[in-house]
Amino acid sequence: MTRKSVARAVCLAGISVLAMSQAQAQQKVLYFASYGGSFEQAVRKEIIPPFEAKHGVKIEYVAGNSTDTLAKLQAQRGNQQIDVIVVDDGPAYQAVALGFCGDLEPADVYKDVYPVVKFKSNKAIGVGLVATGLMYNKKAFEENKWAAPTSWADLKDPKFKKKLVVPPLNNTYGVHALIAEAALNGGGETNIEPGFQAFKNEIGPNVLAYEPSPAKMTELFQNGQAVIAVWGSGRAKALADTGFPAEFVYPKEGGIALGTAACTIAGSKNNKEAQAFVQYLVSPEVQRILAKSAGFGPVNQTVTLSPDEQKGVPYGEQAKNLRAVDWDVVNQHREDWNKRWTREIER
Repeated sequence: MTRKSVARAVCLAGISVLAMSQAQAQQKVLYFASYGGSFEQAVRKEIIPPFEAKHGVKIEYVAGNSTDTLAKLQAQRGNQQIDVIVVDDGPAYQAVALGFCGDLEPADVYKDVYPVVKFKSNKAIGVGLVATGLMYNKKAFEENKWAAPTSWADLKDPKFKKKLVVPPLNNTYGVHALIAEAALNGGGETNIEPGFQAFKNEIGPNVLAYEPSPAKMTELFQNGQAVIAVWGSGRAKALADTGFPAEFVYPKEGGIALGTAACTIAGSKNNKEAQAFVQYLVSPEVQRILAKSAGFGPVNQTVTLSPDEQKGVPYGEQAKNLRAVDWDVVNQHREDWNKRWTREIER
Protein backbone atom coordinates (compact mmCIF):
# COMPACT_ATOMS: atom_id res chain seq x y z
CA MET A 1 0.00 0.00 0.00
CA THR A 2 1.41 3.40 -0.96
CA ARG A 3 1.76 6.31 1.43
CA LYS A 4 -1.04 8.02 -0.41
CA SER A 5 -3.29 4.98 0.06
CA VAL A 6 -2.40 4.74 3.73
CA ALA A 7 -3.17 8.42 4.24
CA ARG A 8 -6.43 8.04 2.41
CA ALA A 9 -7.36 4.99 4.54
CA VAL A 10 -6.50 6.85 7.75
CA CYS A 11 -8.59 9.81 6.59
CA LEU A 12 -11.55 7.59 5.76
CA ALA A 13 -11.21 5.80 9.11
CA GLY A 14 -11.23 9.15 10.87
CA ILE A 15 -14.32 10.23 9.00
CA SER A 16 -15.98 6.92 9.87
CA VAL A 17 -15.16 7.31 13.58
CA LEU A 18 -16.43 10.89 13.51
CA ALA A 19 -19.65 9.79 11.82
CA MET A 20 -20.11 7.04 14.40
CA SER A 21 -19.49 9.51 17.23
CA GLN A 22 -22.03 11.92 15.77
CA ALA A 23 -24.57 9.12 15.39
CA GLN A 24 -24.02 8.03 18.97
CA ALA A 25 -24.43 11.63 20.15
CA GLN A 26 -27.70 11.88 18.24
CA GLN A 27 -28.89 8.70 19.90
CA LYS A 28 -28.41 10.08 23.43
CA VAL A 29 -31.63 9.59 25.40
CA LEU A 30 -32.89 12.02 28.02
CA TYR A 31 -35.48 10.56 30.40
CA PHE A 32 -38.08 13.11 31.48
CA ALA A 33 -40.65 12.20 34.14
CA SER A 34 -43.80 14.24 34.66
CA TYR A 35 -47.59 14.33 34.53
CA GLY A 36 -49.86 12.53 32.12
CA GLY A 37 -52.99 14.05 30.59
CA SER A 38 -53.11 17.47 28.93
CA PHE A 39 -49.62 18.42 30.15
CA GLU A 40 -48.08 15.34 28.55
CA GLN A 41 -49.90 15.99 25.27
CA ALA A 42 -48.68 19.60 25.12
CA VAL A 43 -45.09 18.66 25.97
CA ARG A 44 -44.94 15.78 23.48
CA LYS A 45 -46.48 17.76 20.64
CA GLU A 46 -45.11 21.28 21.01
CA ILE A 47 -42.18 21.34 23.43
CA ILE A 48 -40.11 18.18 22.98
CA PRO A 49 -39.63 18.16 19.15
CA PRO A 50 -37.83 21.55 18.89
CA PHE A 51 -35.53 20.65 21.80
CA GLU A 52 -34.67 17.25 20.28
CA ALA A 53 -33.87 18.86 16.95
CA LYS A 54 -31.66 21.56 18.48
CA HIS A 55 -29.73 19.34 20.90
CA GLY A 56 -29.59 16.06 18.97
CA VAL A 57 -31.14 14.14 21.83
CA LYS A 58 -34.11 11.79 22.10
CA ILE A 59 -36.48 12.48 25.00
CA GLU A 60 -38.32 9.56 26.55
CA TYR A 61 -41.40 10.68 28.47
CA VAL A 62 -42.13 8.82 31.72
CA ALA A 63 -45.72 9.68 32.69
CA GLY A 64 -47.08 9.56 36.23
CA ASN A 65 -48.36 11.82 38.98
CA SER A 66 -45.89 13.55 41.28
CA THR A 67 -45.85 10.87 43.97
CA ASP A 68 -45.33 8.22 41.29
CA THR A 69 -42.30 10.12 40.04
CA LEU A 70 -40.90 10.51 43.55
CA ALA A 71 -41.40 6.78 44.15
CA LYS A 72 -39.43 6.01 40.96
CA LEU A 73 -36.54 8.16 42.18
CA GLN A 74 -36.55 6.35 45.52
CA ALA A 75 -36.62 2.94 43.82
CA GLN A 76 -33.70 3.91 41.56
CA ARG A 77 -31.57 5.48 44.30
CA GLY A 78 -27.91 4.98 43.48
CA ASN A 79 -28.67 4.14 39.85
CA GLN A 80 -30.97 6.85 38.58
CA GLN A 81 -32.48 6.33 35.15
CA ILE A 82 -34.37 9.65 35.12
CA ASP A 83 -32.61 12.87 34.11
CA VAL A 84 -35.23 15.60 34.64
CA ILE A 85 -38.49 15.76 36.55
CA VAL A 86 -41.41 18.19 36.65
CA VAL A 87 -43.61 17.64 39.70
CA ASP A 88 -45.90 19.54 42.06
CA ASP A 89 -44.16 21.91 44.45
CA GLY A 90 -44.69 19.70 47.53
CA PRO A 91 -43.01 16.61 46.04
CA ALA A 92 -40.33 18.89 44.57
CA TYR A 93 -39.39 20.03 48.08
CA GLN A 94 -39.31 16.37 49.11
CA ALA A 95 -37.07 15.48 46.16
CA VAL A 96 -34.66 18.25 47.15
CA ALA A 97 -34.67 17.19 50.81
CA LEU A 98 -33.99 13.56 49.84
CA GLY A 99 -30.97 14.56 47.75
CA PHE A 100 -32.40 13.65 44.35
CA CYS A 101 -32.04 17.09 42.74
CA GLY A 102 -28.73 18.47 41.50
CA ASP A 103 -27.66 22.12 41.50
CA LEU A 104 -29.01 24.25 38.68
CA GLU A 105 -26.26 25.82 36.60
CA PRO A 106 -26.36 29.61 36.13
CA ALA A 107 -28.31 30.82 33.10
CA ASP A 108 -29.52 34.26 31.98
CA VAL A 109 -33.11 33.03 31.58
CA TYR A 110 -33.40 32.43 35.33
CA LYS A 111 -33.07 36.20 35.89
CA ASP A 112 -36.52 36.59 34.31
CA VAL A 113 -38.22 34.07 36.61
CA TYR A 114 -40.35 35.42 39.46
CA PRO A 115 -38.43 35.12 42.77
CA VAL A 116 -41.46 33.52 44.46
CA VAL A 117 -41.00 30.27 42.47
CA LYS A 118 -37.25 30.03 42.97
CA PHE A 119 -35.96 27.47 45.47
CA LYS A 120 -33.45 28.82 48.02
CA SER A 121 -31.46 25.63 47.57
CA ASN A 122 -31.03 26.35 43.82
CA LYS A 123 -31.84 22.69 43.20
CA ALA A 124 -35.26 23.25 41.58
CA ILE A 125 -37.24 26.03 39.98
CA GLY A 126 -40.89 26.74 39.30
CA VAL A 127 -42.00 26.28 35.69
CA GLY A 128 -45.71 26.99 36.05
CA LEU A 129 -48.52 27.97 38.34
CA VAL A 130 -52.01 26.53 38.54
CA ALA A 131 -54.82 26.95 41.04
CA THR A 132 -56.65 24.28 42.98
CA GLY A 133 -60.35 25.04 43.25
CA LEU A 134 -63.70 23.67 42.14
CA MET A 135 -64.69 22.45 38.69
CA TYR A 136 -68.31 21.86 37.75
CA ASN A 137 -70.47 20.88 34.79
CA LYS A 138 -72.18 24.14 33.88
CA LYS A 139 -74.85 22.45 31.76
CA ALA A 140 -75.80 20.00 34.52
CA PHE A 141 -76.05 22.83 37.04
CA GLU A 142 -78.29 24.84 34.72
CA GLU A 143 -80.54 21.84 34.05
CA ASN A 144 -80.91 21.26 37.80
CA LYS A 145 -81.34 25.00 38.45
CA TRP A 146 -78.40 24.94 40.85
CA ALA A 147 -76.38 28.06 41.59
CA ALA A 148 -72.72 27.84 40.67
CA PRO A 149 -70.48 26.72 43.58
CA THR A 150 -68.68 29.55 45.35
CA SER A 151 -67.09 28.02 48.46
CA TRP A 152 -65.11 25.07 49.74
CA ALA A 153 -68.15 24.50 51.96
CA ASP A 154 -70.19 23.52 48.87
CA LEU A 155 -68.50 20.11 48.90
CA LYS A 156 -70.74 19.26 51.87
CA ASP A 157 -74.01 20.05 50.08
CA PRO A 158 -76.22 16.92 50.17
CA LYS A 159 -77.48 17.53 46.62
CA PHE A 160 -74.07 16.38 45.38
CA LYS A 161 -74.41 12.90 46.90
CA LYS A 162 -72.33 10.49 44.78
CA LYS A 163 -71.72 13.25 42.23
CA LEU A 164 -68.49 14.68 43.67
CA VAL A 165 -64.97 13.58 42.69
CA VAL A 166 -61.92 14.39 44.83
CA PRO A 167 -58.35 13.30 44.07
CA PRO A 168 -56.83 11.13 46.85
CA LEU A 169 -54.27 12.37 49.34
CA ASN A 170 -51.30 11.05 47.36
CA ASN A 171 -52.23 13.74 44.84
CA THR A 172 -51.54 17.43 45.54
CA TYR A 173 -55.13 18.40 44.71
CA GLY A 174 -56.25 16.05 47.48
CA VAL A 175 -53.81 17.59 49.97
CA HIS A 176 -55.08 21.05 49.06
CA ALA A 177 -58.70 19.97 49.56
CA LEU A 178 -57.91 18.56 53.00
CA ILE A 179 -56.10 21.75 54.05
CA ALA A 180 -58.88 23.96 52.64
CA GLU A 181 -61.53 22.07 54.61
CA ALA A 182 -59.41 22.21 57.74
CA ALA A 183 -59.00 25.99 57.33
CA LEU A 184 -62.75 26.36 56.78
CA ASN A 185 -63.26 24.82 60.19
CA GLY A 186 -60.60 26.69 62.16
CA GLY A 187 -57.59 24.52 61.35
CA GLY A 188 -54.91 24.38 58.68
CA GLU A 189 -51.55 22.76 58.03
CA THR A 190 -50.65 22.75 61.73
CA ASN A 191 -54.11 21.51 62.79
CA ILE A 192 -55.44 19.14 60.14
CA GLU A 193 -58.03 17.43 62.37
CA PRO A 194 -61.00 19.58 61.22
CA GLY A 195 -60.22 18.61 57.63
CA PHE A 196 -60.33 14.89 58.38
CA GLN A 197 -63.56 15.29 60.30
CA ALA A 198 -65.17 17.22 57.43
CA PHE A 199 -64.28 14.54 54.90
CA LYS A 200 -65.23 11.69 57.19
CA ASN A 201 -68.61 13.01 58.31
CA GLU A 202 -69.88 15.52 55.74
CA ILE A 203 -68.04 15.32 52.42
CA GLY A 204 -67.45 11.58 52.21
CA PRO A 205 -71.13 10.69 51.53
CA ASN A 206 -71.05 12.95 48.47
CA VAL A 207 -67.90 11.40 46.96
CA LEU A 208 -68.41 9.20 43.91
CA ALA A 209 -64.69 8.45 43.64
CA TYR A 210 -61.31 9.50 45.02
CA GLU A 211 -59.77 9.60 41.56
CA PRO A 212 -56.12 10.47 40.78
CA SER A 213 -56.23 9.86 37.01
CA PRO A 214 -56.95 12.90 34.79
CA ALA A 215 -58.32 10.59 32.08
CA LYS A 216 -60.69 8.86 34.50
CA MET A 217 -61.76 12.19 36.02
CA THR A 218 -62.63 13.44 32.54
CA GLU A 219 -64.53 10.24 31.79
CA LEU A 220 -66.63 10.55 34.96
CA PHE A 221 -67.70 14.04 33.90
CA GLN A 222 -68.31 13.16 30.27
CA ASN A 223 -70.54 10.18 31.10
CA GLY A 224 -72.57 12.30 33.54
CA GLN A 225 -71.68 10.45 36.75
CA ALA A 226 -69.86 13.45 38.24
CA VAL A 227 -70.95 17.09 38.19
CA ILE A 228 -68.49 18.72 40.61
CA ALA A 229 -64.88 18.08 41.59
CA VAL A 230 -61.81 19.41 43.31
CA TRP A 231 -59.35 19.97 40.50
CA GLY A 232 -56.77 22.27 39.00
CA SER A 233 -57.38 25.27 36.77
CA GLY A 234 -55.16 23.77 34.06
CA ARG A 235 -57.04 20.47 34.04
CA ALA A 236 -60.38 22.28 33.92
CA LYS A 237 -59.18 24.44 31.03
CA ALA A 238 -58.03 21.37 29.08
CA LEU A 239 -61.44 19.74 29.53
CA ALA A 240 -63.24 22.96 28.56
CA ASP A 241 -61.05 23.25 25.46
CA THR A 242 -62.56 19.97 24.20
CA GLY A 243 -65.96 21.61 24.15
CA PHE A 244 -67.21 20.14 27.42
CA PRO A 245 -69.10 22.69 29.61
CA ALA A 246 -66.49 22.64 32.38
CA GLU A 247 -66.24 25.74 34.55
CA PHE A 248 -63.52 26.48 37.10
CA VAL A 249 -64.24 28.38 40.33
CA TYR A 250 -61.81 30.17 42.65
CA PRO A 251 -63.59 29.61 46.01
CA LYS A 252 -64.36 32.82 47.92
CA GLU A 253 -62.09 31.66 50.76
CA GLY A 254 -59.29 31.48 48.17
CA GLY A 255 -58.01 29.02 45.64
CA ILE A 256 -54.74 27.32 46.51
CA ALA A 257 -51.53 27.85 44.59
CA LEU A 258 -50.09 24.73 43.04
CA GLY A 259 -46.62 25.41 41.80
CA THR A 260 -45.04 23.09 39.29
CA ALA A 261 -41.28 22.72 39.61
CA ALA A 262 -38.45 21.19 37.61
CA CYS A 263 -35.14 19.77 38.71
CA THR A 264 -32.25 17.92 37.17
CA ILE A 265 -31.45 14.63 38.86
CA ALA A 266 -28.16 14.48 40.76
CA GLY A 267 -25.74 12.11 39.06
CA SER A 268 -27.53 12.24 35.71
CA LYS A 269 -25.42 10.87 32.87
CA ASN A 270 -26.91 13.57 30.66
CA ASN A 271 -26.47 16.57 32.94
CA LYS A 272 -25.61 18.99 30.10
CA GLU A 273 -28.83 18.21 28.24
CA ALA A 274 -30.83 18.07 31.48
CA GLN A 275 -29.67 21.56 32.47
CA ALA A 276 -30.52 22.86 28.99
CA PHE A 277 -33.99 21.30 29.15
CA VAL A 278 -34.86 22.96 32.48
CA GLN A 279 -33.65 26.31 31.13
CA TYR A 280 -35.78 25.71 28.03
CA LEU A 281 -38.88 25.06 30.18
CA VAL A 282 -38.74 28.57 31.67
CA SER A 283 -38.01 30.29 28.35
CA PRO A 284 -40.68 32.71 27.06
CA GLU A 285 -41.62 30.51 24.10
CA VAL A 286 -42.24 27.43 26.26
CA GLN A 287 -43.97 29.43 28.98
CA ARG A 288 -46.45 30.70 26.40
CA ILE A 289 -47.08 27.14 25.17
CA LEU A 290 -47.67 25.92 28.72
CA ALA A 291 -50.10 28.76 29.32
CA LYS A 292 -52.08 28.12 26.15
CA SER A 293 -51.96 24.31 26.04
CA ALA A 294 -51.60 23.20 29.67
CA GLY A 295 -53.22 26.08 31.55
CA PHE A 296 -50.08 27.04 33.48
CA GLY A 297 -49.70 30.59 34.71
CA PRO A 298 -46.32 31.82 33.43
CA VAL A 299 -43.39 32.13 35.84
CA ASN A 300 -41.26 34.09 33.36
CA GLN A 301 -42.08 37.75 33.97
CA THR A 302 -41.35 38.73 30.36
CA VAL A 303 -44.38 36.75 29.15
CA THR A 304 -47.53 38.76 28.41
CA LEU A 305 -50.76 36.94 27.68
CA SER A 306 -53.62 38.31 25.62
CA PRO A 307 -57.08 38.46 27.26
CA ASP A 308 -58.06 35.29 25.38
CA GLU A 309 -54.88 33.46 26.47
CA GLN A 310 -55.49 34.42 30.10
CA LYS A 311 -58.74 32.45 30.23
CA GLY A 312 -58.47 29.58 32.69
CA VAL A 313 -54.93 30.54 33.69
CA PRO A 314 -53.88 32.06 37.05
CA TYR A 315 -52.63 35.44 35.89
CA GLY A 316 -52.45 38.90 37.37
CA GLU A 317 -54.75 39.43 40.35
CA GLN A 318 -55.99 35.81 40.30
CA ALA A 319 -52.45 34.57 40.78
CA LYS A 320 -51.71 37.16 43.49
CA ASN A 321 -54.76 36.10 45.54
CA LEU A 322 -53.95 32.40 45.67
CA ARG A 323 -53.18 30.87 49.06
CA ALA A 324 -49.77 29.27 49.46
CA VAL A 325 -49.28 26.01 51.35
CA ASP A 326 -46.55 25.59 53.97
CA TRP A 327 -44.89 22.52 52.49
CA ASP A 328 -42.26 22.36 55.22
CA VAL A 329 -45.10 21.56 57.65
CA VAL A 330 -47.07 19.36 55.25
CA ASN A 331 -44.12 17.17 54.28
CA GLN A 332 -43.35 16.46 57.96
CA HIS A 333 -46.79 14.91 58.37
CA ARG A 334 -47.75 13.74 54.91
CA GLU A 335 -46.89 10.08 55.40
CA ASP A 336 -49.01 9.91 58.55
CA TRP A 337 -51.83 11.80 56.82
CA ASN A 338 -51.71 9.38 53.89
CA LYS A 339 -52.02 6.38 56.21
CA ARG A 340 -54.88 7.94 58.10
CA TRP A 341 -56.63 8.95 54.87
CA THR A 342 -56.45 5.37 53.59
CA ARG A 343 -57.65 4.01 56.92
CA GLU A 344 -60.48 6.47 57.62
CA ILE A 345 -61.55 8.15 54.38
CA GLU A 346 -60.95 5.69 51.53
CA ARG A 347 -61.80 2.50 53.38
